[in-house]
Amino acid sequence: MPPRTKKEPSAPSTMKELKDTLWKAADKLRGSMDASQYKDVILGLIFLKYVSDAYEERREAIRSELAEQGMDDEQIDMLIDDPEEYLGYGVFVVPAQARWSYLAQNAKGLPALGSEPPKNIGQLVDEAMDLVMGANPPLAGTLPRIFNRDNVDQRRLGELLDLFNSARFSRQGEGRARDLLGEVYEYFLEKFARAEGKRGGEFYTPASVVKVLVEVLEPTSGRVYDPCCGSGGMFVQTEKFIHDHEGDPKDVSIYGQENNERTWRMAKMNLAIHGIGNKGLANRWGDTFVRDYHAELSMDYVLANPPFNIKDWHRAQEDPRWVYGVPPKNNANYAWIQHILSKLAPGGQAGVVMANGSMSSNSSGEGDIRARIVEADLVSCMVALPTQLFRSTGIPVCLWFFAKDKSAGAKGATDRTGEVLFIDARQLGYMVDRAERSLAPEDIAKIADTFHAWRGSASAVEKGLKYEDVPGFCATKALAEIKASDYALTPGRYVGASELENDGEPLEDKIERLTNELFAQLDRSARLEQVLREQLGRIS
Repeated sequence: MPPRTKKEPSAPSTMKELKDTLWKAADKLRGSMDASQYKDVILGLIFLKYVSDAYEERREAIRSELAEQGMDDEQIDMLIDDPEEYLGYGVFVVPAQARWSYLAQNAKGLPALGSEPPKNIGQLVDEAMDLVMGANPPLAGTLPRIFNRDNVDQRRLGELLDLFNSARFSRQGEGRARDLLGEVYEYFLEKFARAEGKRGGEFYTPASVVKVLVEVLEPTSGRVYDPCCGSGGMFVQTEKFIHDHEGDPKDVSIYGQENNERTWRMAKMNLAIHGIGNKGLANRWGDTFVRDYHAELSMDYVLANPPFNIKDWHRAQEDPRWVYGVPPKNNANYAWIQHILSKLAPGGQAGVVMANGSMSSNSSGEGDIRARIVEADLVSCMVALPTQLFRSTGIPVCLWFFAKDKSAGAKGATDRTGEVLFIDARQLGYMVDRAERSLAPEDIAKIADTFHAWRGSASAVEKGLKYEDVPGFCATKALAEIKASDYALTPGRYVGASELENDGEPLEDKIERLTNELFAQLDRSARLEQVLREQLGRIS
């Protein structure tokens, strides 16, 4: 019998398998690193892979273009390194020793040059980061340089580079390798957020929640803003929405600010990987309440998931943003809401994730602020979300949607001046595992379609949707009714109870059937009790 040969593992055949394979490989690198350092290492590697792939892709395109013009190899070599040929196409310049092919070839260490000791892969990656930042001023100070620390396993780092190098980031006939790297980056962000628990919530909003905001607001042109942008998920989802609806991403300009330095760096890399221009991202991290980096701009759309119920925040007593009342020191919820309202252009709209308490709290003057906002007719829709959507917090959450103009013709054919739509979506979603819920595509569509039907949006007209109240799910209410409820905005208060499904069985027949079933169960219980008594009697 011939000796058995070890079967080589098959290459990942689907995008899910590829992402899972890369995650398992990356997870082996963790070692003694803390979660935030480990996250920087892995996301930095993905970014290096992205910029290198994009550069090589553009380099081959330039070579083909010049060859078609009749140039020989010598002439091509003189022109192919012109930075403008890359930067002008939104591609970062990547020097030779920062390219992935160079790193992969030397993943096991370089031989010593003269008296110098051999370089390990961590040193090479650090140098690659420096080279990329040096060649691209917009990336200055953005990329991590932490690979050469003692707690980074150099052998596993080399193996991870090998795996990234051999992974097939391509689709036959659709997209580019860097599109798939964008998917991997998002996947890793989600995995890191889950691994870090509460801290992960600082930079990651569950994708299904972001999709609800984007699908309701439909941002296809103008300025899109996030005052606490985390890793940039709102902008990435906006770009996807535009792409899915065959729009032009260039019609949208993004503006963002982030208070955490590491998270700001993640956002810069995330936007670059997705090919989204980040000139509107603040050029450094900073507290939005202390200094608004976009103070002079008004926005067409605001999408935000501010940190919930912040007690320690910088509050200026005199601030032009506090139009509807000074928010309390011990909770920043209504500071975020008023900041967002202050940014809206005359026809602007906003979607904001908030803790449920914001809908009904009357403490520290919050009820008065909410009442003034409602009376100003700025609230267009309130959505109560199901629990467990956020692994990082057990706080129940809701969505506030604002609109500066609800009249007919202002992004909708139906005049909704003086009205608010309430949607109770607490029964939607499915459990991903025992700890986390997610909204399915049909759940997201149900919420968005309901809003657009209510508003008479073009998308609803195209689908033939017409709005009507659905007991237990949605209802439209006038401001007078909301005032009568002390300006509480909890959807469950207004949508009522859902109608019981009529199964067609007459009531008298149903009562008789259920009564007979009950008697039958009681008889069975009595028989089982008698058998049990007899068995116990034999034992004693």
